Amino acid sequence: MAGARSLTGQEPLFIVLNTGSGRGDAQVLQDTVRRILDAAGRRYELIPVEDPSRLAESAQAAVRRARDEQGVVIAAGGDGTLNTVASAVLGQDVPFGILPQGTFNYFGRSYGISQDTETALHGFLQGQPRPVQVGLLNGRPFLVNASLGLYPQLLEDREAYKQKYGRSRLVALWSGLITLLRAPRQLTLLLDYEGKARSLRSPTLVVGNNKLQLEHIGIPSEELGQGRLIAMAARPVGTLALYGLLLRGLASRLGDAEHVVNFAFDRLTVGVRGRRRVKVAMDGEISWMNTPLEFQVAADRLPLVVPADPQRLDRQ
Repeated sequence: MAGARSLTGQEPLFIVLNTGSGRGDAQVLQDTVRRILDAAGRRYELIPVEDPSRLAESAQAAVRRARDEQGVVIAAGGDGTLNTVASAVLGQDVPFGILPQGTFNYFGRSYGISQDTETALHGFLQGQPRPVQVGLLNGRPFLVNASLGLYPQLLEDREAYKQKYGRSRLVALWSGLITLLRAPRQLTLLLDYEGKARSLRSPTLVVGNNKLQLEHIGIPSEELGQGRLIAMAARPVGTLALYGLLLRGLASRLGDAEHVVNFAFDRLTVGVRGRRRVKVAMDGEISWMNTPLEFQVAADRLPLVVPADPQRLDRQ
């Protein structure tokens, strides 16, 4: 992508809204969007999606409309919704805005975009596109991270706990503690990157594309960006040691843990001994993929509309 076009403030907005996603009431979200955009005199179309299986189709339709009318596509929802809509936008030369509704909002916070819908919309109305790096796993985009092994299981269990007890960081932490009580299955990972091949036994592999998340757990992120991603893996350890790693992550000290391996790369191929298919997580969404897995940076950048003068959110 040669560079995202500047916004004039007159572009029509096509807002893909996952009504089953995020923290709050979908109707309140829609009412807030209407109130602010009507007051601003902006032309827009709300595209509510009740069935998650129709989200990708709705996103693609929104992108076609935006291309035809020189408009902007906006995603409103949690991390999975942002990922799905961003995947439709990537490489289409269509500016992309977000109204994040997820629990942690790592992607939005990295670019000064608030979880508060009113704040995020006002920031968008005064914002301009900025090219943002996107990761790929077997050709599928991810914004924050992609993983296999224990981490997808943690996410799957966390979602089940959220459905039962509500969405909060405390619920997410508690579900993680419960998951780690079960002895994690060790995987033999066959890694090939930058001309090097190595074998690694680990319960999980996580590839990060978000500086804020890496900073929060204490993993060096200096090489992230400029076509590089960061891989992290834990060596085989028992449950108590895994709890220790979790505490280090909470204290932003995971990078100096002796049981943690991390490295930067531009392309990484991962085989899993004895596995033709593995469960993976991409921005919190779980699916199955054939091995080997290939991680790399997308050739296109995502033209994310960021506030013109963002006030950084509390980074805690």
